[in-house]
Amino acid sequence: MTDQILSRQRRIERVEMRGIVKRFPGVLANDRVDFDVRAGEIHALLGENGAGKTTLMNILYGLYRPEQGQIFLNGQATAIHSPADAIRLGIGMIHQHFMLVPTLSVAENIALGLPSSRGFLLDLDVVTERIRELSSKYGLQVDPTAMVWQLAVGEQQRVEILKALYRGADLLILDEPTAVLTPQEVEELIATLRRMAQEGHALIFISHKLHEVLSISDRVTVLRDGRVVKTLPTSEATREELARLMVGREVLLRVERQPIQLGPVRLSLEDLWAEGDRGVPALRGVSLSVRAGEILGIAGVSGNGQRELAEVIAGLRVPTRGRVSIDGVDTSGWPPDRLLKHGLAYIPEERMRDGVIRDFSVEENLILKNHTDRPYASGIFMNFGKIAEYADNLIENFDIRTPSRDTPLKTLSGGNIQKMVLARELSREPRVLVAAQPTRGVDISATEYIHQRLVAQRTKGTATLLISEDLDEILNLSDRIAVMYEGQVVGIVDQHEATVERLGLMMAGAHRT
Repeated sequence: MTDQILSRQRRIERVEMRGIVKRFPGVLANDRVDFDVRAGEIHALLGENGAGKTTLMNILYGLYRPEQGQIFLNGQATAIHSPADAIRLGIGMIHQHFMLVPTLSVAENIALGLPSSRGFLLDLDVVTERIRELSSKYGLQVDPTAMVWQLAVGEQQRVEILKALYRGADLLILDEPTAVLTPQEVEELIATLRRMAQEGHALIFISHKLHEVLSISDRVTVLRDGRVVKTLPTSEATREELARLMVGREVLLRVERQPIQLGPVRLSLEDLWAEGDRGVPALRGVSLSVRAGEILGIAGVSGNGQRELAEVIAGLRVPTRGRVSIDGVDTSGWPPDRLLKHGLAYIPEERMRDGVIRDFSVEENLILKNHTDRPYASGIFMNFGKIAEYADNLIENFDIRTPSRDTPLKTLSGGNIQKMVLARELSREPRVLVAAQPTRGVDISATEYIHQRLVAQRTKGTATLLISEDLDEILNLSDRIAVMYEGQVVGIVDQHEATVERLGLMMAGAHRT
């Protein structure tokens, strides 16, 4: 890669978006939005899914064109027609939905679109070395030679962060950048972002973690229903006020969990080993048990075996050694449909890939796993009346915000898609629930609702394995917490004995119990 590209000097003093209006069919996504960010500050952007945050940032990055309004760069009206324009002007963006080519390596993805000193050949040795430097500097460990399709979701997000950092943007838009980091790494990244701001960079920080917004940002802008509700200095904000501004009502930031009498062991893992997509062990002798009425949280940095653990239990990955038991029955290697009938429910990490069919309707997705069962079918004939009744009941009971049961699922917000997955899985009254990243990418009100539902299942006696990279979520919901590092369980602690610092050290492999 040419040194000129990497070292070219840019300077953004102030970016202003004035009166931005953007419409989609039937939706006013941005309604006369004013927003600005200055060099040397970190400006947080908050709002529920569908509030207009991503649309606004996509306009700034050149992916959308507004119907009305203007963008000013250092006081000059500027037209941004494409991401290439944005990058040229010094604007970088890390998208919520990754812009990566799965069949290319990490280094190839990062080099993609940039000039090379070797003509049509990429400077992959130079790129790889630079990636290693950035990985070390920002605590974002990733193998530059790995294929993107082999990476876990959190690792792919790290690639996006590295891609933006590699291009050295003056204005960096970060969407949930800390979701895959340990608490110690979050502190390091926050310190790095603060240094960037001190050096004159402008940063837009999008996060659902209110405590992070309060700890890192200088100003906060809250969007609701496409409009700016309020912009205020972070020093004048509280978690409760920000949550209320986002949702328009008071929000319960913690779920009350009543003490309950635990039942027998429902899920048992004994010396479980499994290989990852790259053919190397991803699980190394995992042993755990979850009792009826218990939520066992699995904490850890993405890529330490959590995804493989969930897939082995759910029948999507065959273990190489060890045993999975549900209610005392060895279910190792069972297919998903047999596990379903045995009382297992599964909320996958990647809902859009593994949990739903995007082009199917809400109704079709709700009936996806039991469309051949009575009373919804009789032989090859579907009972559409019963299916409609079932779907309408779940839509109402799980507060799925959709125009109708016939609406294509892909048009719903992330939070409502996750509610649909939750409704489908919990409607079967499962004995064991595996919930992998159940609130990733959903807004604060959907998170509140999902947490309440998971606690309700606990009260009903469901044994829940909760896998999450959000320590606040783990601490809020779990009765016990197991920490995974490099495919092993390095410790299990009771919720009342757990602290962020203690869990963070375990997540980094620096402490075992």
